[in-house]
Amino acid sequence: MKLAFSTLAFPGRKLVDVAAAGSAMGYAGIELRLVDGELIDPQMDASARQRVRDAVARAGLPVVAVDSSIRLTDDNPGGEIERFLELANAWESPVLRVFGGALDESPGRRAEQIRAAAAVLETAVPAAERLGVAIGVETHDSFSASVTVAELLALVPSPSVGAVWDSHHPHRMGETPRQIASNFGDRILLAQVKDARRSAEQDSGWQLVLLGEGEVDVRSMLAELLARHYGGWVSVEWEKRWHPEIEEPEIALPQHIATLQRYLDEINPGEDAPGAGTTTSEER
Repeated sequence: MKLAFSTLAFPGRKLVDVAAAGSAMGYAGIELRLVDGELIDPQMDASARQRVRDAVARAGLPVVAVDSSIRLTDDNPGGEIERFLELANAWESPVLRVFGGALDESPGRRAEQIRAAAAVLETAVPAAERLGVAIGVETHDSFSASVTVAELLALVPSPSVGAVWDSHHPHRMGETPRQIASNFGDRILLAQVKDARRSAEQDSGWQLVLLGEGEVDVRSMLAELLARHYGGWVSVEWEKRWHPEIEEPEIALPQHIATLQRYLDEINPGEDAPGAGTTTSEER
């Protein structure tokens, strides 16, 4: 199990500085959501793509995922998916993150939308296979519950399509880590971790907090992943871009990596901490 961080933690900063900071904090990989402080432009030219490659290579960090804003239930997302797949391939990322999008409350319309989302994914599978990038649907928006993502994935059995397990959103939906892991089985492509607690002061009803200070059971999430021999990345998604009131990354990211390594030590007592840069699935 290897630890990465999302560039969402560093709004307004140059990628070369962000990558260097994350590496210095002990992270072994980088999840690209912001490039030079802005959302990724899938139309960026070859020189801009090369600057991204150079920035992460200089820090010695592989790209663990490229995060898009694509929503499968939107009109005609297919062209955007292929452009992002090409970006992910150029940066040697194994995963492209997409959202499911909004679902209607009417059962008939909802089923129709899920079938349409599955068709979008099926259409994208040949490009994903050719480029060597899997498409991960995140537990988010109307697909916040793992059971909903799993319903979609059941319609698209390709190994080039799977789930991105965000720790917070399924918890909001009342799911436990064991239920989530069971729903996804071996189709987890990326695990994103964050913690939060209920707050009447926030429009969403939740306040993001440092790891272990909220109610999201990230420790049990890690235990479920390890029990199922998950060999992918665990990425810290500190959403400073969307929530400027939360702590600076210089505080939050070191706290997260230390807490994650402590959790992993507790889950596997007596073993070396499978933290930054250490893969333990092959050693066990």
